[in-house]
Amino acid sequence: MTKDMSVLQLLPYVLVLTMSFAWPITESTTGRATIRADLMHVDSGRGFTKRELLRRMAARSRARLDSRWSPPGRGGNAHAVTVPVARGTTGKADYNSEYNIHFAIGTPTPQPVVATLDTGSDLIWTQCVCMSCFEQPFPVLDPSVSGTFRVMPCTDHLCEHGGLVVSGCNLKDKTCLYAYHYGDKSGTYGTMGQDTFTFKAPNGMAATVPNLRFGCAQINHLTFRTNETGIAGFGRGPLSLPSQLKVARFSHCFTTIVEGKPSPVFLGTPDNLQAQATGQIKATPFVPNPRSPLYFLSLKGITVGKTRLPFNASVFALKGDGSGGTITDSGTALTSFPEAVFQALRKAFALQVLLPVEEDNDMCFSTSPKEKLPAVPKLILHLEGTDWDLPRENYVLDIDHEDGTGGELCLMIVSSGEGSSMTTIGNFQQQNIHIVYDLEVNKMFFVPARCDKL
Repeated sequence: MTKDMSVLQLLPYVLVLTMSFAWPITESTTGRATIRADLMHVDSGRGFTKRELLRRMAARSRARLDSRWSPPGRGGNAHAVTVPVARGTTGKADYNSEYNIHFAIGTPTPQPVVATLDTGSDLIWTQCVCMSCFEQPFPVLDPSVSGTFRVMPCTDHLCEHGGLVVSGCNLKDKTCLYAYHYGDKSGTYGTMGQDTFTFKAPNGMAATVPNLRFGCAQINHLTFRTNETGIAGFGRGPLSLPSQLKVARFSHCFTTIVEGKPSPVFLGTPDNLQAQATGQIKATPFVPNPRSPLYFLSLKGITVGKTRLPFNASVFALKGDGSGGTITDSGTALTSFPEAVFQALRKAFALQVLLPVEEDNDMCFSTSPKEKLPAVPKLILHLEGTDWDLPRENYVLDIDHEDGTGGELCLMIVSSGEGSSMTTIGNFQQQNIHIVYDLEVNKMFFVPARCDKL
């Protein structure tokens, strides 16, 4: 039964959302074939040095971890998270989701949207008919010029059961109002609508999908940046983009971050995972967690070089209260482990790398000026049913000093923080790995690949 409430009862932020929408509908059709879109890393093309990239990735990862989790059971959306950031200046430690997906909404002239891809939340939303909004790179979405836009009525099942933090009925016109907030206390408020989405592949081909539901965001506050227009949730809930497209699988293949090339995302992954593969296809099951839309894995242990760290699977497992566990997250830059695991990993790495530790950063080691990259111990994640042997470039970053006197080798791993039992596999560790979320068989497939060639 739909919640029938006044706007005052809904939320202070939606006091003014009493406008009535009445745009006509024009239906179009499309098959549910594979859709490809391009992702761009938030730091791509901004001229950062490797040292600056390292600093920014570390700051974002730590801030995302610090702000991510509400205590178990607090709030209807305690686990739906994205962490966009304070924008604009490079001096601030922005800790946003790391990749933007580009598509367009509306007909006959699709209007551009740039949304941060977030596997930790469900709602798709973009700014439109703004009352209190952040700056964005082009005009906000104007539903009045789309021939296929319509508002979502309160009677729509997803108004109440779509995983929205707060939803309710505008008593004036029976349209669905929503409120959605994230772990960093940012939020979006507006009216739920639906329209045709257009995804354009690099070869110029376009795929159009009608009647996708999204938040027409009118009041947005706190930490959103100026190179996005909203967020595209890729979680497990019914309002996420994969769920609405009814795809059994989706995948991404992140190109090397320091090269700044586009990364492909596939909704309805092609069957041929061997395309541009450089290694063996592996698979591990997802761990069910009805409390969260996130993608949990079963991590059994970690090996650093010749040392198997002294932690069993229970350290990385999901707890009965919903805390802990191991997730794969497109929106976090660096992999993080619980503090005790992190310290043991750092110690094992330092003992085997045979390089002096940098004075101002115990995760970096001094290197001498020479052409050959220094040897490093292997890093292997032992997952349920398989091992993930990370390539060297997916867990260390080599930084040359500008004066040619040497450089640094930095371990791209961080602590989850005191008191946190969460393990997060970040996107730096996922570079040039084609990762498939197979929701039909509830498994994650992964294979090393030339992502820039896909």
